[in-house]
Amino acid sequence: MVGTNTLLHTEGLSKHFGGLRAVDRVDLAVRPGEILGLIGPNGAGKTTLFNLISGILRPTAGRIWFRGREIQGRRPHQIAALGVGRTFQIVRPFRSLTALENVLAAVGHPYYPSLRAFAASYRAPAYQRRAWALLERVGLQEYGAVRASTLPIGLQRRLEIARALALDPVLLLLDESAAGLVHEEAAELADLIRSLRDDGITIILVEHNMPFAMGLCDRIVVLAHGQVIAEGPPEEVQNDPLVIEAYLGHRKAGSP
Repeated sequence: MVGTNTLLHTEGLSKHFGGLRAVDRVDLAVRPGEILGLIGPNGAGKTTLFNLISGILRPTAGRIWFRGREIQGRRPHQIAALGVGRTFQIVRPFRSLTALENVLAAVGHPYYPSLRAFAASYRAPAYQRRAWALLERVGLQEYGAVRASTLPIGLQRRLEIARALALDPVLLLLDESAAGLVHEEAAELADLIRSLRDDGITIILVEHNMPFAMGLCDRIVVLAHGQVIAEGPPEEVQNDPLVIEAYLGHRKAGSP
């Protein structure tokens, strides 16, 4: 049964690609208002799990509840409309558009599934104000007129977050948002993520930068070979022998 204090819940969630079990019977419970880190070696199934939650992939088996409603099998735009936003490991801005136009494209999401999209002007003043506010929220207010393709990777990652925020998400999935950032940029990103949580957004982040994840997340879930092998507070997880073995290929000296 889904807990009353659970925003997102998966039960026996699996995704197989032929003989490869990319996600294998994952049970996950995410509480409202937390920052949950999803870590694991390359190929552990982290992004596949994100793709299942956001509807890009359909599960082979298992169930997903979001805000008490089953969502497995729904289309990505339907899940987004319920309050799930996400970014991608490889940034995907509309490269020929400005930063402002990229966010405006996301602000217009309520109209795209209907014929209203042909009548509504995405440059209407109300949309413009909303897009500028989102750029300011992620620290990009100075770059609104800059073409997205010319922004450095750190700012493109912030632009991805601004577009996700245009969906008014309750849950935000961040896929390696700190990848390619220098220490100062990563620290500023961590501050932004904390402030989004303070605004009431629950966050799950996939991350390979261990210091970044351990210093930011309230709780860590570790995947290896598609399965959850550890879960708990950062300080507990980083000393777990199974986690050390998954990353390093061996256990700590003296571990059973």
